[in-house]
Amino acid sequence: MRSVSRLLLRSKRCVALLVAVLLWNSCGLAIGQTAATMEEPVANDSHFHLTNYIQEGTDIHDFVKIMGTKMGRVALFGIPLQQQWSYENSGDSAPTYYLQTDSPLYYYSFTDAYIAMAYRSLSKEEQARFEPMITGFNPTDMYAADHIRRVLQTFPGVFSGIGEFSIHKEFVSAKIAGETADLQNRALDRVLDFAAEVGLVVIIHNDMDVPFPKQGAAPAYLDQMKALLKRHPNTTIIWAHTGVGRVVQPIKDHAANLAVILSDPAMKNVYFDISWDEVAKYVVASPEATKITADLINRFPDRFLFGTDEVAPRSQQSYLKVFYQYQPLWNLLTPEASEKVRKGNFARLFDEARPKVRAWEAAHKTPAQTTSDSGEHTTID
Repeated sequence: MRSVSRLLLRSKRCVALLVAVLLWNSCGLAIGQTAATMEEPVANDSHFHLTNYIQEGTDIHDFVKIMGTKMGRVALFGIPLQQQWSYENSGDSAPTYYLQTDSPLYYYSFTDAYIAMAYRSLSKEEQARFEPMITGFNPTDMYAADHIRRVLQTFPGVFSGIGEFSIHKEFVSAKIAGETADLQNRALDRVLDFAAEVGLVVIIHNDMDVPFPKQGAAPAYLDQMKALLKRHPNTTIIWAHTGVGRVVQPIKDHAANLAVILSDPAMKNVYFDISWDEVAKYVVASPEATKITADLINRFPDRFLFGTDEVAPRSQQSYLKVFYQYQPLWNLLTPEASEKVRKGNFARLFDEARPKVRAWEAAHKTPAQTTSDSGEHTTID
Protein backbone atom coordinates (compact mmCIF):
# COMPACT_ATOMS: atom_id res chain seq x y z
CA MET A 1 0.00 0.00 0.00
CA ARG A 2 2.87 2.35 0.88
CA SER A 3 4.51 1.51 -2.47
CA VAL A 4 1.34 2.50 -4.32
CA SER A 5 1.17 5.78 -2.37
CA ARG A 6 4.80 6.56 -3.13
CA LEU A 7 4.18 5.76 -6.82
CA LEU A 8 1.17 8.10 -6.95
CA LEU A 9 3.15 10.85 -5.22
CA ARG A 10 5.98 10.51 -7.71
CA SER A 11 3.49 10.60 -10.59
CA LYS A 12 1.96 13.81 -9.26
CA ARG A 13 5.40 15.36 -8.91
CA CYS A 14 6.28 14.37 -12.48
CA VAL A 15 3.05 15.85 -13.80
CA ALA A 16 3.66 19.08 -11.85
CA LEU A 17 7.21 19.25 -13.18
CA LEU A 18 5.99 18.66 -16.75
CA VAL A 19 3.38 21.40 -16.42
CA ALA A 20 6.01 23.79 -15.04
CA VAL A 21 8.32 23.05 -17.97
CA LEU A 22 5.54 23.58 -20.48
CA LEU A 23 4.52 26.85 -18.83
CA TRP A 24 8.13 28.05 -18.83
CA ASN A 25 8.57 27.20 -22.52
CA SER A 26 5.30 28.94 -23.37
CA CYS A 27 6.39 32.00 -21.41
CA GLY A 28 9.75 32.01 -23.18
CA LEU A 29 8.02 31.68 -26.56
CA ALA A 30 5.70 34.56 -25.74
CA ILE A 31 8.62 36.72 -24.64
CA GLY A 32 10.46 35.87 -27.85
CA GLN A 33 7.43 36.74 -29.94
CA THR A 34 7.02 40.03 -28.10
CA ALA A 35 10.69 40.86 -28.66
CA ALA A 36 10.28 40.14 -32.36
CA THR A 37 7.21 42.34 -32.50
CA MET A 38 9.08 45.15 -30.74
CA GLU A 39 12.14 44.91 -33.02
CA GLU A 40 13.57 48.37 -33.62
CA PRO A 41 13.11 49.55 -37.26
CA VAL A 42 16.31 50.15 -39.21
CA ALA A 43 14.99 53.32 -40.88
CA ASN A 44 12.14 55.60 -41.87
CA ASP A 45 11.57 56.07 -45.60
CA SER A 46 11.29 59.67 -46.79
CA HIS A 47 10.67 58.76 -50.45
CA PHE A 48 8.34 55.95 -51.53
CA HIS A 49 6.06 55.48 -54.56
CA LEU A 50 3.14 53.11 -54.02
CA THR A 51 2.24 53.24 -57.73
CA ASN A 52 4.12 53.48 -61.03
CA TYR A 53 3.83 55.45 -64.30
CA ILE A 54 0.62 53.70 -65.29
CA GLN A 55 -0.89 54.07 -61.80
CA GLU A 56 -0.49 50.42 -60.87
CA GLY A 57 1.29 49.22 -57.77
CA THR A 58 1.41 47.26 -54.55
CA ASP A 59 -1.73 46.92 -52.45
CA ILE A 60 -1.10 49.04 -49.38
CA HIS A 61 -2.03 46.20 -47.01
CA ASP A 62 0.57 44.00 -48.70
CA PHE A 63 3.05 46.85 -48.42
CA VAL A 64 2.52 47.04 -44.65
CA LYS A 65 3.58 43.38 -44.54
CA ILE A 66 6.59 44.17 -46.75
CA MET A 67 7.62 46.92 -44.32
CA GLY A 68 7.34 44.45 -41.48
CA THR A 69 9.37 45.55 -38.47
CA LYS A 70 12.30 46.70 -40.61
CA MET A 71 10.84 50.02 -41.78
CA GLY A 72 9.26 52.37 -39.26
CA ARG A 73 7.45 55.21 -41.05
CA VAL A 74 7.06 56.04 -44.74
CA ALA A 75 6.32 59.17 -46.79
CA LEU A 76 3.67 57.77 -49.13
CA PHE A 77 2.90 58.97 -52.64
CA GLY A 78 2.11 57.81 -56.12
CA ILE A 79 3.55 59.25 -59.33
CA PRO A 80 1.89 62.43 -60.64
CA LEU A 81 2.50 61.51 -64.28
CA GLN A 82 0.66 58.98 -66.43
CA GLN A 83 2.43 57.41 -69.39
CA GLN A 84 0.16 57.54 -72.45
CA TRP A 85 -0.31 54.30 -74.37
CA SER A 86 -0.36 55.41 -77.99
CA TYR A 87 -1.29 52.59 -80.35
CA GLU A 88 0.37 54.39 -83.24
CA ASN A 89 3.62 54.53 -81.28
CA SER A 90 3.90 51.11 -79.64
CA GLY A 91 1.00 49.10 -81.02
CA ASP A 92 -0.16 46.32 -78.70
CA SER A 93 2.96 46.70 -76.54
CA ALA A 94 1.72 48.60 -73.49
CA PRO A 95 4.45 50.76 -71.94
CA THR A 96 4.79 50.75 -68.17
CA TYR A 97 7.75 53.15 -67.92
CA TYR A 98 8.54 56.47 -69.55
CA LEU A 99 11.65 55.16 -71.32
CA GLN A 100 9.68 52.45 -73.14
CA THR A 101 7.90 54.76 -75.59
CA ASP A 102 8.10 58.17 -77.26
CA SER A 103 4.50 58.93 -76.31
CA PRO A 104 3.96 61.84 -73.90
CA LEU A 105 3.36 61.90 -70.17
CA TYR A 106 0.50 63.88 -68.67
CA TYR A 107 -0.43 64.99 -65.15
CA TYR A 108 -2.76 62.54 -63.42
CA SER A 109 -4.60 64.21 -60.55
CA PHE A 110 -6.59 61.16 -59.46
CA THR A 111 -3.42 59.77 -57.88
CA ASP A 112 -4.12 61.92 -54.79
CA ALA A 113 -7.58 60.43 -54.29
CA TYR A 114 -6.17 56.95 -54.77
CA ILE A 115 -3.47 57.49 -52.14
CA ALA A 116 -5.99 59.03 -49.71
CA MET A 117 -8.41 56.11 -50.03
CA ALA A 118 -5.61 53.56 -49.69
CA TYR A 119 -4.46 55.30 -46.50
CA ARG A 120 -8.01 55.44 -45.12
CA SER A 121 -8.40 51.69 -45.64
CA LEU A 122 -5.72 51.06 -42.99
CA SER A 123 -6.23 50.66 -39.26
CA LYS A 124 -5.33 53.61 -37.02
CA GLU A 125 -2.15 51.83 -35.93
CA GLU A 126 -1.14 51.26 -39.55
CA GLN A 127 -2.01 54.84 -40.55
CA ALA A 128 0.40 56.14 -37.91
CA ARG A 129 3.24 54.65 -39.95
CA PHE A 130 2.50 56.73 -43.06
CA GLU A 131 2.77 60.38 -44.12
CA PRO A 132 0.72 60.67 -47.34
CA MET A 133 1.83 63.34 -49.84
CA ILE A 134 -0.06 65.29 -52.54
CA THR A 135 1.53 64.97 -56.00
CA GLY A 136 -1.20 65.23 -58.64
CA PHE A 137 -0.74 68.85 -59.70
CA ASN A 138 0.87 70.63 -62.65
CA PRO A 139 3.62 72.95 -61.30
CA THR A 140 3.25 75.24 -64.33
CA ASP A 141 -0.41 75.92 -63.53
CA MET A 142 -1.29 78.94 -61.39
CA TYR A 143 -4.22 76.85 -60.16
CA ALA A 144 -1.88 74.14 -58.78
CA ALA A 145 -2.05 75.61 -55.27
CA ASP A 146 -5.84 75.50 -55.51
CA HIS A 147 -5.66 71.80 -56.34
CA ILE A 148 -3.61 71.20 -53.19
CA ARG A 149 -6.10 73.20 -51.13
CA ARG A 150 -8.99 71.21 -52.57
CA VAL A 151 -7.32 67.87 -51.79
CA LEU A 152 -6.71 68.90 -48.17
CA GLN A 153 -10.34 69.95 -47.75
CA THR A 154 -11.68 66.82 -49.47
CA PHE A 155 -9.50 64.43 -47.45
CA PRO A 156 -8.91 66.12 -44.08
CA GLY A 157 -6.70 64.25 -41.66
CA VAL A 158 -4.74 62.47 -44.40
CA PHE A 159 -1.90 64.45 -45.99
CA SER A 160 1.28 65.84 -44.44
CA GLY A 161 3.08 67.27 -47.48
CA ILE A 162 3.41 67.61 -51.24
CA GLY A 163 5.71 65.72 -53.60
CA GLU A 164 7.66 64.16 -54.93
CA PHE A 165 7.04 66.42 -57.93
CA SER A 166 9.54 67.29 -60.65
CA ILE A 167 10.74 70.47 -62.31
CA HIS A 168 13.87 69.67 -64.31
CA LYS A 169 14.23 65.90 -64.71
CA GLU A 170 16.31 64.11 -67.32
CA PHE A 171 14.25 62.62 -70.18
CA VAL A 172 10.99 63.26 -68.29
CA SER A 173 10.57 67.04 -68.57
CA ALA A 174 10.64 67.01 -72.36
CA LYS A 175 7.99 64.27 -72.50
CA ILE A 176 5.34 66.05 -70.45
CA ALA A 177 2.50 67.42 -72.53
CA GLY A 178 1.98 71.17 -72.33
CA GLU A 179 4.16 73.87 -70.83
CA THR A 180 7.59 72.83 -69.55
CA ALA A 181 8.13 73.37 -65.82
CA ASP A 182 10.91 75.67 -64.69
CA LEU A 183 12.24 77.10 -61.45
CA GLN A 184 11.28 80.71 -62.19
CA ASN A 185 7.59 80.06 -62.83
CA ARG A 186 5.24 82.04 -60.58
CA ALA A 187 3.00 78.98 -60.37
CA LEU A 188 5.76 77.13 -58.51
CA ASP A 189 6.23 80.08 -56.15
CA ARG A 190 2.51 80.04 -55.44
CA VAL A 191 2.67 76.32 -54.56
CA LEU A 192 5.60 76.81 -52.18
CA ASP A 193 3.96 79.85 -50.56
CA PHE A 194 0.84 77.81 -49.92
CA ALA A 195 2.89 74.95 -48.49
CA ALA A 196 4.43 77.40 -46.01
CA GLU A 197 0.99 78.72 -45.05
CA VAL A 198 -0.31 75.23 -44.30
CA GLY A 199 2.88 73.72 -42.87
CA LEU A 200 3.26 71.06 -45.58
CA VAL A 201 6.60 69.32 -46.13
CA VAL A 202 7.73 69.65 -49.77
CA ILE A 203 9.72 67.02 -51.68
CA ILE A 204 10.96 68.40 -55.00
CA HIS A 205 12.95 66.67 -57.73
CA ASN A 206 15.19 69.01 -59.67
CA ASP A 207 18.34 67.87 -61.41
CA MET A 208 21.27 70.11 -60.60
CA ASP A 209 22.55 69.84 -64.15
CA VAL A 210 21.59 68.70 -67.65
CA PRO A 211 22.48 65.23 -68.96
CA PHE A 212 25.92 65.04 -70.54
CA PRO A 213 26.99 68.62 -69.74
CA LYS A 214 29.88 70.35 -71.38
CA GLN A 215 33.05 69.69 -69.42
CA GLY A 216 33.88 72.54 -67.07
CA ALA A 217 30.48 74.21 -67.41
CA ALA A 218 28.69 75.41 -64.29
CA PRO A 219 25.71 73.29 -63.19
CA ALA A 220 22.81 74.43 -65.35
CA TYR A 221 20.15 74.74 -62.64
CA LEU A 222 22.09 75.23 -59.40
CA ASP A 223 21.84 79.02 -59.21
CA GLN A 224 18.15 79.02 -60.14
CA MET A 225 17.44 76.38 -57.52
CA LYS A 226 19.28 78.32 -54.83
CA ALA A 227 17.32 81.44 -55.76
CA LEU A 228 14.06 79.48 -55.44
CA LEU A 229 15.04 78.13 -52.03
CA LYS A 230 15.90 81.60 -50.80
CA ARG A 231 12.56 82.98 -52.00
CA HIS A 232 10.77 80.52 -49.69
CA PRO A 233 12.56 80.56 -46.32
CA ASN A 234 9.44 79.47 -44.43
CA THR A 235 8.79 76.36 -46.53
CA THR A 236 10.28 73.04 -45.41
CA ILE A 237 11.86 71.71 -48.60
CA ILE A 238 13.52 68.34 -49.17
CA TRP A 239 15.62 68.36 -52.35
CA ALA A 240 15.31 64.80 -53.64
CA HIS A 241 18.43 62.80 -54.53
CA THR A 242 20.67 65.83 -53.70
CA GLY A 243 20.03 66.98 -57.27
CA VAL A 244 21.50 63.84 -58.86
CA GLY A 245 19.84 61.85 -61.67
CA ARG A 246 20.34 58.61 -63.55
CA VAL A 247 22.79 60.18 -66.00
CA VAL A 248 23.05 63.53 -64.21
CA GLN A 249 26.04 62.38 -62.21
CA PRO A 250 27.45 64.13 -59.17
CA ILE A 251 29.45 66.97 -60.65
CA LYS A 252 32.95 67.81 -59.46
CA ASP A 253 32.72 69.47 -56.07
CA HIS A 254 29.13 68.25 -55.66
CA ALA A 255 29.57 67.91 -51.90
CA ALA A 256 31.09 71.40 -51.76
CA ASN A 257 28.06 72.83 -53.55
CA LEU A 258 25.75 71.13 -51.06
CA ALA A 259 27.86 72.45 -48.19
CA VAL A 260 27.38 76.02 -49.45
CA ILE A 261 23.61 75.57 -49.26
CA LEU A 262 23.75 73.86 -45.87
CA SER A 263 25.97 76.60 -44.44
CA ASP A 264 23.78 79.48 -45.60
CA PRO A 265 21.33 80.70 -42.91
CA ALA A 266 19.04 81.88 -45.71
CA MET A 267 18.50 78.23 -46.66
CA LYS A 268 18.23 76.66 -43.21
CA ASN A 269 14.83 75.28 -44.28
CA VAL A 270 16.43 73.05 -46.94
CA TYR A 271 17.10 69.32 -46.54
CA PHE A 272 18.37 66.60 -48.85
CA ASP A 273 17.23 63.02 -49.26
CA ILE A 274 19.70 60.37 -50.40
CA SER A 275 17.02 58.13 -51.91
CA TRP A 276 17.35 56.03 -55.08
CA ASP A 277 19.71 53.21 -55.95
CA GLU A 278 21.27 55.43 -58.63
CA VAL A 279 22.36 57.91 -55.94
CA ALA A 280 23.61 55.11 -53.71
CA LYS A 281 25.57 53.77 -56.67
CA TYR A 282 27.57 57.00 -56.87
CA VAL A 283 28.03 57.28 -53.11
CA VAL A 284 29.51 53.78 -52.73
CA ALA A 285 31.35 53.78 -56.07
CA SER A 286 34.69 54.17 -54.31
CA PRO A 287 36.02 54.53 -50.76
CA GLU A 288 36.85 58.16 -51.58
CA ALA A 289 33.28 58.94 -52.72
CA THR A 290 31.83 57.29 -49.62
CA LYS A 291 34.19 59.21 -47.31
CA ILE A 292 33.35 62.56 -48.95
CA THR A 293 29.64 61.88 -48.49
CA ALA A 294 30.07 60.68 -44.91
CA ASP A 295 32.17 63.71 -44.00
CA LEU A 296 29.45 66.04 -45.35
CA ILE A 297 26.66 64.24 -43.49
CA ASN A 298 28.65 64.08 -40.26
CA ARG A 299 29.16 67.83 -40.60
CA PHE A 300 25.43 68.49 -41.18
CA PRO A 301 23.66 65.50 -39.56
CA ASP A 302 20.31 67.32 -39.15
CA ARG A 303 19.87 67.98 -42.87
CA PHE A 304 19.84 64.58 -44.60
CA LEU A 305 17.15 61.89 -44.80
CA PHE A 306 17.29 58.31 -45.96
CA GLY A 307 14.77 57.20 -48.58
CA THR A 308 14.38 54.21 -50.86
CA ASP A 309 12.66 55.75 -53.93
CA GLU A 310 11.30 52.27 -54.54
CA VAL A 311 8.28 51.96 -56.83
CA ALA A 312 5.61 49.36 -56.03
CA PRO A 313 7.96 46.70 -54.53
CA ARG A 314 6.86 43.09 -54.34
CA SER A 315 9.10 41.86 -51.54
CA GLN A 316 10.94 43.13 -48.50
CA GLN A 317 14.23 42.17 -50.12
CA SER A 318 13.65 44.44 -53.12
CA TYR A 319 12.23 47.20 -50.92
CA LEU A 320 15.25 47.33 -48.60
CA LYS A 321 17.96 46.93 -51.24
CA VAL A 322 18.89 50.64 -51.18
CA PHE A 323 19.24 50.60 -47.41
CA TYR A 324 21.72 47.73 -47.56
CA GLN A 325 23.45 49.28 -50.58
CA TYR A 326 24.36 52.16 -48.28
CA GLN A 327 26.11 49.93 -45.73
CA PRO A 328 29.57 51.40 -46.48
CA LEU A 329 28.11 54.84 -45.75
CA TRP A 330 26.45 53.75 -42.50
CA ASN A 331 29.82 52.37 -41.40
CA LEU A 332 31.45 55.80 -41.70
CA LEU A 333 28.76 57.90 -40.04
CA THR A 334 28.88 58.76 -36.37
CA PRO A 335 26.20 56.96 -34.33
CA GLU A 336 24.36 60.26 -33.87
CA ALA A 337 24.45 61.15 -37.59
CA SER A 338 23.41 57.64 -38.61
CA GLU A 339 20.38 57.69 -36.31
CA LYS A 340 19.28 61.12 -37.53
CA VAL A 341 19.64 60.31 -41.24
CA ARG A 342 17.98 56.92 -40.95
CA LYS A 343 15.14 57.90 -38.61
CA GLY A 344 15.36 61.03 -36.50
CA ASN A 345 15.19 63.76 -39.14
CA PHE A 346 12.14 62.16 -40.75
CA ALA A 347 10.34 61.98 -37.42
CA ARG A 348 11.23 65.57 -36.54
CA LEU A 349 10.08 67.11 -39.84
CA PHE A 350 6.82 65.20 -40.14
CA ASP A 351 5.97 65.38 -36.44
CA GLU A 352 6.23 69.16 -36.78
CA ALA A 353 4.23 69.25 -40.02
CA ARG A 354 1.29 67.02 -39.15
CA PRO A 355 -0.30 69.15 -36.35
CA LYS A 356 0.16 72.31 -38.42
CA VAL A 357 -1.68 70.78 -41.37
CA ARG A 358 -4.46 69.45 -39.13
CA ALA A 359 -4.86 72.92 -37.58
CA TRP A 360 -5.07 74.53 -41.03
CA GLU A 361 -7.70 72.00 -42.10
CA ALA A 362 -9.76 72.68 -38.98
CA ALA A 363 -9.66 76.42 -39.69
CA HIS A 364 -10.54 76.07 -43.38
CA LYS A 365 -13.46 73.69 -43.45
CA THR A 366 -15.76 73.95 -46.44
CA PRO A 367 -19.47 74.75 -45.89
CA ALA A 368 -20.25 71.10 -46.60
CA GLN A 369 -17.81 69.95 -43.91
CA THR A 370 -19.19 72.43 -41.40
CA THR A 371 -22.75 71.26 -42.06
CA SER A 372 -21.70 67.64 -41.76
CA ASP A 373 -19.92 68.29 -38.46
CA SER A 374 -22.99 70.02 -36.98
CA GLY A 375 -25.28 67.21 -38.06
CA GLU A 376 -27.50 69.59 -40.02
CA HIS A 377 -29.00 68.62 -43.36
CA THR A 378 -30.21 70.95 -46.03
CA THR A 379 -33.13 69.93 -48.21
CA ILE A 380 -33.26 71.34 -51.72
CA ASP A 381 -36.77 71.82 -53.06
